[in-house]
Amino acid sequence: MNIADVLSGAAGLEGVQWALCGPAMRKVLRGQLAALLPPGQLGVCRLDRAKFKPGRKLTGYYNVDLRAPGAAPDTRPIAVTWTPPGSKDLGPPSPELLEMQAEAVERGTAAPFQQLVAVDPRSGLRVQVSPLDTDFPQLVRLSDPRHVQAMIAAVYAQENGAAPPLPARYVITPIRYRPGQRHVLRYDPAGDDGQIDPAGTLFAKLYEGQAGADAVRVAGWVADQLDAARRGVRGLRPKAYIPADAVVLYPRVVGTPLSAQLQHPDARAAMYLHNAGAALRALHAAPVPALAGLEAHDFAKEIRAIARAAEHVAALLPDVGASIQAMLDRAQEVHARLDPQPTTFVHGDFKADHLWVTADGLTLIDFDTCGRAEPALDVGKFLADLQWWYAAYAAPGVEQAQAHFLGGYAATLAAGDLQRARLYETLVLVKMTVHRVPLFRGDWAGRTTDLIRRAESILAVAMP
Repeated sequence: MNIADVLSGAAGLEGVQWALCGPAMRKVLRGQLAALLPPGQLGVCRLDRAKFKPGRKLTGYYNVDLRAPGAAPDTRPIAVTWTPPGSKDLGPPSPELLEMQAEAVERGTAAPFQQLVAVDPRSGLRVQVSPLDTDFPQLVRLSDPRHVQAMIAAVYAQENGAAPPLPARYVITPIRYRPGQRHVLRYDPAGDDGQIDPAGTLFAKLYEGQAGADAVRVAGWVADQLDAARRGVRGLRPKAYIPADAVVLYPRVVGTPLSAQLQHPDARAAMYLHNAGAALRALHAAPVPALAGLEAHDFAKEIRAIARAAEHVAALLPDVGASIQAMLDRAQEVHARLDPQPTTFVHGDFKADHLWVTADGLTLIDFDTCGRAEPALDVGKFLADLQWWYAAYAAPGVEQAQAHFLGGYAATLAAGDLQRARLYETLVLVKMTVHRVPLFRGDWAGRTTDLIRRAESILAVAMP
């Protein structure tokens, strides 16, 4: 198989899956990783996520098990990128990257890796190992237990006037490693005996520039609005923002995501859906706050984002790609005819994974996509998310689940408002499909086709 044919899309789905998880390329990848480690320490490599941009690059995100003698089992995330011959990604590492790698080695956050980047130009492959990312240079020190302990001690001291007794150490686990995009780390306090105290667990979310400070202000505003609304939903308040590290610390939410509850829907699930709708309506009804970082979302931007995200579908499943383009064209025509809605505050990513079922009700998380837009964006997103989960669970009753949510949002919705929401439902279901269905799984083509057909049916019913 030729990697140039894979990246162009000429090798089709078979070529993409050959690169991501085929035996020949897996041997190349393991060889590159083994060269970065002491002998015998490379364990299993598990593919977690993949993205394909035809003609440009293919990226796989893997979790690598490590087997260092005398050490506790460890798992390290890596990003593997394939690019065409001559790409700058296949050249020597930049001075900034080498400097960051040296810092990681010095702090011990690279260990047991001796280097954190490898390139194989013949295969068009580049490997990058956490905590390496020149776009987020603070990731190295935020992966250092000594720095983390001092940072958290300072947070508690500022909060309480004095730092409480510190744990022996913090166990640091990368939750999300997306070089150039986003990073999330988990900090678990552990005693001398290695036992973890989950009550003190924190999550660290990294930002660039002032985005973290903006996120904290938005999260606080959302929490205030939901507390005042008393709809059975609370907003997760950040623990602290540390400007020097451009990181926001969040407390652990004890519970399960609402998406898990939907697998076996019952009366409680119906109540949660109703409360989610009521809470969203309260946020939409509040005056739009004058907060930095609230970007304007618009319909045209959503269309462009979906078209970009679906490029690989057009290359690998041309007929399905044509269906997506036809839906985007039809959606733009319909949207132009509908009466506009007033702009409100929107969460931007209101979905079942961002609503956690706790002992006190629901807790809403993740405020990085909050902005200003027509409220149908949030409503349609949640309707589409219900479509996704009920399809994933092969469960009946999505219409009833949507009715519970809409009943909480508003007893009756004007016909035009419901049409706009259904329009977004169609578009967001397409977007979820092209983002969420694992490209490396054998059922990718079938699931993608089925979900796009489902989106077409929603559009046909809602917009005859």
